[in-house]
Amino acid sequence: MSDRLYLSIWFPSFHEQEMLTRLVSVLKQFPFAAQKVGIGYLAVHSISWNEPLLFEQTFENHTDPDKTLALAQEFLHEDNAYELEVLWDLWTPVQEGDLDETWQLTPEKVKFTAYGAKFEDAAYQQNGHIQVDFGLDAPFLYEEVEFTSDVEQRIKANVQKLVAFTSAVERNCGISGRVLWSDSEDNLAKKLIERLQKVQ
Repeated sequence: MSDRLYLSIWFPSFHEQEMLTRLVSVLKQFPFAAQKVGIGYLAVHSISWNEPLLFEQTFENHTDPDKTLALAQEFLHEDNAYELEVLWDLWTPVQEGDLDETWQLTPEKVKFTAYGAKFEDAAYQQNGHIQVDFGLDAPFLYEEVEFTSDVEQRIKANVQKLVAFTSAVERNCGISGRVLWSDSEDNLAKKLIERLQKVQ
């Protein structure tokens, strides 16, 4: 059964004036989808998820992170959260009619959320100053798919993309901590290691 996969990132400090700069630094490590580079959606939430949105905008053709977050600058406050949607290309199986299953690079949605220190009762303590929601973990495991050498290569490529992004954030963004986790009690690292061992 698939679980949602997250990366929580903490920084030594995440003051009001640092939030968007640190968010851009993380986004600059992200491997955007080839045909949809940049931000597709931006929303600014205030105080908690239950409050009305302060701002939201969709960018049909996706747009540069620096330009997008310049819009959020107007709403810079430590009790706000900033939500962004982007795309990256992952290998996914495609079945067309009675034809054999093929694997294609498909744009998949990833959500970034930056938490101000006072948003939702300091939710950043558990979620990270920045939380990345990769969606379901299926593209990195495909536990139900019968293994062939082609399937092995595709899963391995997806996992390598995830690991490369996580490592780049650790190397280049001045973070103080990070955790890759899923919303079940299954140990994600163990599942990934077992899957990688199968595809080595």
